[in-house]
This record gives sequence, C-alpha cells and structure tokens, in this order.
Amino acid sequence: MEDKEIFKYIDHTLLKAFATWDDIVALCDDAVKYGTATVCIPPSYIKRVHDKYQDNLKICTVIGFPLGYSCTASKVSEAVEAQKDGASEIDTVVNIGDVKSGRFDEVLTELKEIKKACGETTLKVIIETCYLTDEEKIKLCKIVTEARADFIKTSTGFGTGGATVEDVRLMKENVGENVKVKAAGGINTIDDAKAMIEAGADRLGSSKVAPLIAQKYGL
Repeated sequence: MEDKEIFKYIDHTLLKAFATWDDIVALCDDAVKYGTATVCIPPSYIKRVHDKYQDNLKICTVIGFPLGYSCTASKVSEAVEAQKDGASEIDTVVNIGDVKSGRFDEVLTELKEIKKACGETTLKVIIETCYLTDEEKIKLCKIVTEARADFIKTSTGFGTGGATVEDVRLMKENVGENVKVKAAGGINTIDDAKAMIEAGADRLGSSKVAPLIAQKYGL
C-alpha cells in the first residue's frame, strides 16, 4: 500500500477536552487538504464545523464518550442532536459495565435504540477492547452485527490501551459481513496504520498519522 492511500482510511481525530476552536479549524483544514475519510470532533463543535465547511468535509462525532455508562436515553438524544447539527457518522461507546456484568441483552437493546435513532447515518460501536476478554470481544462482535451497526471499533483512546493487530484480526473474523472494523487508539506511525489495515481495519482513528504522511511527502 502506498502511504498516501492511508488518508482515505483515517478519521482525523481531535477529542481532547481542551481542544480550542482554532485547534479544530486546523484539524479540519488538514482533513480537507489530505482527503481523509472524516474529522472526528467533539459534539459541541459539530454545528460550527458544518456551517464553515458545508459539504467539503464529513463530520464524525462521539456519544456516550468516553466511558459508555450514560443512560440509553442520553445516548439516543446525543445521536439525534449530532445529526441535526451536521454529523454524518457517530461513534458510540457500549455500556462496559453491562458487558462486564454479562448483561448482553441490555447491551443489544441499547445499541438497537441508538441505531434506530441514527437511521442511515453511519454508526460505529466502540467496545473498548483493553477492558475485555477475548470471549467478551467475540460476543460483542455478534451483538454489534445483530444491532445492524456499520462498524465495530476497538477503543476510545482514553482507556488503558488502544488498538492491537490481534484485536483487529479477532474482530474481523467474528463480525458479520456487513460490519466493518475501525481501529483507534495508539496508532502513532505510518507503519502502525499499515499494520492495522493489513489486519483487516477498514477505518483508522488517529490524530498523528495524516500529518506524518503529509510531512514525509511535503504536502
């Protein structure tokens, strides 16, 4: 794979609590310049970004982020508002406490409600692999598939660990044919990005890879 091909896989991401408007604009300008898949930004910035960039930029955002234990009604409301403001992709965090408690029916019910709220908007489900056993990861692959989400995603980037090649392979092997895999968290180099794509990732969440490629090729 040519390095520049990686751009189309990237959700160019800035989710730090202290991100300023100037930081977000710089991120979005780079995303437009490089042709990344989306920018992934906090919900509070969606409308301003949409108003500024219109159809020149696809906006991804996060809900129930980063801990996942918001109530279902809150997540659904966040999804609805994000779409109204201009988001075209939504990354939600599963209720990790329910997962660890074996309350998988509740996890599925919540994801179905969020997917219903999203409609045709792309929904990615973050399972936060660093806290899970392989059995739990496989179970969530089945649940995400049944909920008809569009992607399963490894990590928030705020947990104790990020994406691994092994987890990407495991998820790719166990999701349904209509579910894609997003790797996120700790993807800091071009080689990291290539390894995730080779393992089966269809999308990457990263703040560092796109600028590295741009610097390498003087873009």
